[in-house]
Amino acid sequence: MENKPHALMAGLFTVALMVAAVFFALWFNRDRVDRVPYEMVTSLTVSGLNPQAAVRYRGLDVGKVDSIGFNPQQPGEILVRISVDPQTPITQSTFGTLGYQGVTGIAFVQLDDDGSKPARLASDQKHPARIEIRPNLLDNIQTRSAAILQQTEALTANFNALLAPANQQKMIAAIDHIGTAAAALEVLPKQLEPTLAKLPALAGDAQQALASISALSKEASALAADLSKTSRQLQAPDGPLAKITDTADRYGAIADNIERDALPRINALTSEARTSMQTLNRSIERLGENPQSILLGTPELPPGPGEPGFRGK
Repeated sequence: MENKPHALMAGLFTVALMVAAVFFALWFNRDRVDRVPYEMVTSLTVSGLNPQAAVRYRGLDVGKVDSIGFNPQQPGEILVRISVDPQTPITQSTFGTLGYQGVTGIAFVQLDDDGSKPARLASDQKHPARIEIRPNLLDNIQTRSAAILQQTEALTANFNALLAPANQQKMIAAIDHIGTAAAALEVLPKQLEPTLAKLPALAGDAQQALASISALSKEASALAADLSKTSRQLQAPDGPLAKITDTADRYGAIADNIERDALPRINALTSEARTSMQTLNRSIERLGENPQSILLGTPELPPGPGEPGFRGK
């Protein structure tokens, strides 16, 4: 009977010792650093990322993942709650990506900063600040691979359409036309041989023509110089043009004198000659009417009205 109480006491003591050992282990291993909480938002897949996963800033361990869940306010988004060492330089331009450890597939959060917004990002337990999760290298490769596959499919479809029977016939016809054109080009040098043979003679004629043109240009330059010299001589103060101008001025003065002096005198003489001719004509008429007047003289004229001796009819 005494063995049973001893066995019970030994069992209870063992259980208590194990509980105390676990408690002390947890107490010694607990994280006593006050960390700053942040929320990371992404619409990408987070395969391999689990709570308690490491958080690294450019390769340095600065925290851990607290929880992973969906965003109730935005369907399709995933919220990753992390705790980071307060000394970590988290700024407004800090972003995160998912990194993978070797080939195990275990993911961790890799923080980085592009330096575009160096202001410190404030955060607390009640209002944790959000950090964007950007696609990593594998995500970019996957996205670009999908785009490349789509382009390859489109290129294959276009290539298949290009190799359709109708297009094949067109390409064969185009190749035939190219062959015909090539054959025509082979004949063309033979046809050009006579013309090419004449080119040296044409070049010599052209050189002679250029020499003639050069000589003609020199003669034209000499003629122009002579004309310029003649023009200067004509326009000289004592040149022919000046003498012709003086002569013209003199003749103009003589014409003015004739018009001013001689013409009035000639007009007066003409008027006197006209009057004399009229008087002579009247004398001849009277002589014709009364020839005896030459011997007897001119008879007296009968008195007119109002004169003494006038008799009316």
